[in-house]
Amino acid sequence: MYSYDVVEWGKALQRRDHETPKPTGTQVLLKLKYCGVCHSDVHIREGYFELGGGKKFHMSERGMKPPVTLGHEPYGTIIAAGPDAKDAPIGQDRLVNPWIGCGNCVRCHEGQDNHCMQQRYVGVQAPGGYADHLLIPHPRYLVDASGIDPMWAATLSCSGLTTYSAIKQLGTIPPSEYVAVMGAGGLGLAAMSALRALGHERVIAVDVDPAKFAAAKAAGAQACVNGRDADAADQIKKIAGGPIFGAVDLVAGTDTAALALATLRKGGKLVLVGLYGGEIPMSTVVMVQRALTVLGSNVGTTTELRELVALAKAGKLKPIPIEKRPIADVSRTLDQLKAGTLVGRVVLEIA
Repeated sequence: MYSYDVVEWGKALQRRDHETPKPTGTQVLLKLKYCGVCHSDVHIREGYFELGGGKKFHMSERGMKPPVTLGHEPYGTIIAAGPDAKDAPIGQDRLVNPWIGCGNCVRCHEGQDNHCMQQRYVGVQAPGGYADHLLIPHPRYLVDASGIDPMWAATLSCSGLTTYSAIKQLGTIPPSEYVAVMGAGGLGLAAMSALRALGHERVIAVDVDPAKFAAAKAAGAQACVNGRDADAADQIKKIAGGPIFGAVDLVAGTDTAALALATLRKGGKLVLVGLYGGEIPMSTVVMVQRALTVLGSNVGTTTELRELVALAKAGKLKPIPIEKRPIADVSRTLDQLKAGTLVGRVVLEIA
């Protein structure tokens, strides 16, 4: 088998050849067809995440050291399984939920692997999908996405799932209320599509690049605001007829979080999703007096991924713009993501 790996932090990925693994126990082996390219891989390739205030979280603190195989939106065919992988769908295509925990703790037994403290995330702690083969620890992390475009299905396991789970954190959104989506890149478009799939139409897209507004409106945004405008908060409130119900921040930088908080009504919610890095200067007194909720949302569960795929199969969730590229273009794609020049998503075709 081969993979495209980070051999040195901050450098282009290199192709490396390996022996194809053989599944044991409950493991299943996939021959990959596609893998989406996610913005978080830009940070992982660099070797750290910006935390704000000059602080960094290094991948070494997650136990990662090169060479590592990134890619956490894999889709492929099950070609082999260990003797304990009961009912593994050999020969069938499956989407992988990459957010895998230890499998033994309370969170994992509750189906919340994404809250496990001993993560085995595909493409992070475990080898990922920028490769032609992938080993998964158990069939329970496989999702049947037949009936929808497999390239689109690949993106659902991260950008789709992450935004869907974040939107659920907002709770029940009254039809008359507005939600702002901070960032109109791949994650933002997925969030707008998910909001519309759940029946919510009052969505405001906020981005610093007006070139992304057409795609945002196609994905379901009712209005768009340039986040660089000095009066951006006033524009949002004017569109909504007052302060808004909630915001989902797919950037989660200091500026986007501060802008979102400035638009919320009393009792409003801000869900932080992006990993750009920053800090929120916020008075605790104001937090109490305005009854605000600020919470982080980290990816999602296998159950939520199945719910999302069901919305796609039912035609309620609409695809976002996707460009297909060969896997050899992975480093170029990461460079463009870092520069912010891509609209929609890129999915790698694995030959």
